[in-house]
Amino acid sequence: MELTTLLEIKNIETFYVLIYALRGVSLTIDEGTITAILGNNGAGKSTILKTVMGLLDDQPDKGTIEFMGKRIDGKDTEDIVKMGISYVPEGREVFEELTVRENLLMGAYRRHDRLGIKDDFRKIYNLFSVLENREGQLAGTLSGGEQQMLAIGRALMNRPKLLFLDEPSLGLSPILVKQIFGIIKAINKEGVTMLLVEQNARMALSISDLGLILENGRFVMKGKSKDLMLDKDVQEFYMGMKSEASAKGYQRWKRKKRWR
Repeated sequence: MELTTLLEIKNIETFYVLIYALRGVSLTIDEGTITAILGNNGAGKSTILKTVMGLLDDQPDKGTIEFMGKRIDGKDTEDIVKMGISYVPEGREVFEELTVRENLLMGAYRRHDRLGIKDDFRKIYNLFSVLENREGQLAGTLSGGEQQMLAIGRALMNRPKLLFLDEPSLGLSPILVKQIFGIIKAINKEGVTMLLVEQNARMALSISDLGLILENGRFVMKGKSKDLMLDKDVQEFYMGMKSEASAKGYQRWKRKKRWR
């Protein structure tokens, strides 16, 4: 079955002052899939999400971004959200002085379908039962894992066609990481397409369809996630399964696997 392209990024370049953050990045995301972008700190993973969301002034400097066949580069973030893209930022960024329920309502601020919002509350609480139990609690008093659930729930209240997740495992215990990724997979099965930025390569590849590895603002490798998980170099350099690796060996691997 032929997949429908939801997001297409073509040759974007993004700068911070005079420093290249993204160097000719291209990416296609198909409807109904989970795409994982892997890479070390500073590789430019989060910059891709922020560039698409219009969160960086006058960016991208070059290239185009299309969502559902329409150009969105240069649009305001609010307009991009209205089109159907939601973003869960790194560090969660919940409204700490608002309750759990008020945070979720913030995700539906542009909606006026009262019955639909009520139904979505039910769906969110089915996914994250702990949030229902904390409905009247201030978000700032939640645990890190609960705040991550709240941030995802808030994004879902926008009824997105495409959901961006930036480092959802950051700062969480292994048990919570497994729980969060299980929920991410369940959300995808409900029809939400996802772009996942993550340092935990093993977990990201285990739930995604396509994986890409970003180094210094460029993609150096791309493939089906199940294939990347079996790649010895990916295992060694991104999944912590190191043997006799050296810095020189790593550089040789990057040159060998360079993908553009």
